[in-house]
Amino acid sequence: MTAADIRHRGVPVLPRRIRWSAATAAFQIEGARSEDGRGPSIWDRWVDAPNTVIDGSTAEPGPDSYHRWREDVALAADLGLDRYRFSISWTRVQPDGTGGPNTAGLDYYSRLVDGLLDAGVTPFPTLYHWDLPIAVDDAGGWLSRDTAQRFADYSALVVDRLGDRVKHWYTINEPAMTTLQGYATGELAPGQFLLFDALPTAHHQLLAHGLAARVLRGAGAEAVGVANNHTRVLPLRPGDADHAAVTAYDLLHNRIFADPILTGTYPDLSAFGLAMPIRDGDMEIISARPDFYAVNFYNPTTVTAPTGEDNPIPFDIVPTPGAPVTGFGDEWPIVPGALRDLLLDFARRYPGLPPLIVSENGASFPEPDRAASPCDVDRISYLDGHIRAVGEAIEAGADVEEYTVWSLLDNFEWADGFTQRFGLVHVDFESGARTPKSSYDWYGRVIAENRA
Repeated sequence: MTAADIRHRGVPVLPRRIRWSAATAAFQIEGARSEDGRGPSIWDRWVDAPNTVIDGSTAEPGPDSYHRWREDVALAADLGLDRYRFSISWTRVQPDGTGGPNTAGLDYYSRLVDGLLDAGVTPFPTLYHWDLPIAVDDAGGWLSRDTAQRFADYSALVVDRLGDRVKHWYTINEPAMTTLQGYATGELAPGQFLLFDALPTAHHQLLAHGLAARVLRGAGAEAVGVANNHTRVLPLRPGDADHAAVTAYDLLHNRIFADPILTGTYPDLSAFGLAMPIRDGDMEIISARPDFYAVNFYNPTTVTAPTGEDNPIPFDIVPTPGAPVTGFGDEWPIVPGALRDLLLDFARRYPGLPPLIVSENGASFPEPDRAASPCDVDRISYLDGHIRAVGEAIEAGADVEEYTVWSLLDNFEWADGFTQRFGLVHVDFESGARTPKSSYDWYGRVIAENRA
């Protein structure tokens, strides 16, 4: 889609009103690693290790939002956002993951919350976006049940300070990716390669969500939910073998994380010879009805039957035939209709499903490090297709109440460092200068047109 095509087509208008948001995460934008008493997280340890980040970067200073948060609030307000999704750094609030609060760290988030409210933007924080304190990791991390209680204690510190003004909360971001990439395959921090032995981390994160939700609601929260990464799983070929691969991957990526919250039970894991470390009362805590269910969606996943007789994994992930791709290449195919189908599958699979939120959706494309007026037509095309897919899902009966772009700012993209840019706003990582891209203006028009 060219710039002329976009102008001719006009912006997507959904069949009913929803809320509009954009997102960031603390480690990816804040910088200020050693300021205000912030402690080290698993991502600090990751970036300090050799050969873990593609470009050798350490997230410092990155967008430096710790010092430039007023600029970011202004960008959110000028865009017309209803809500701004940001995350709170566990180690900035509780440096060792235990004990009392770090007042200076909470002061930062209190200023940010007040700034958003003054600008007319509802703060929608995430309590955990992957920055586990090193001390907690050394004690077992998400493999340890105790981490769930530590997270609940940390949540109490945050809501005690911010709960008088913040009423909408995400508990944990993408427990699926923490389990699958952080503990099963070691692609992300904490970098463990446990394969199926990583599955207890799924249960402990879901338990942490349930315990934190109790704390938040007890402090007057109006809306609490988890934000998970979900994917539409597609077979490479017709036939029973690839269908079995789809079923296996869907279970491990999607259902293990959604079913306990939405049905109170785990899917059957006996085919893998696995069981979750469930104790009495756990499932009641985990399945206490959320006020929404949030879906981070970027791409579908195509799988096929595994090759090799000794392969312990019951699927192979392969490129999606015929699909264009983002800056990540074959790993991130662009199929907007997959988002529509995923949302409708949730609506059909889970009777009584709470309202859905698309809590992250976006794409990275090659862009210059410095740009006076970035014209990111590819990103506009991606967002246009996916927002229209949300509209189609609503038209077909899915109760979607909010859509969120990842990301408001270019930021540190985990193991890919500063090599991938997702932002509606270009960030010069040397100077910190922010320059709205064409997609920023386009998304602002989408918001305005859908309010008219």
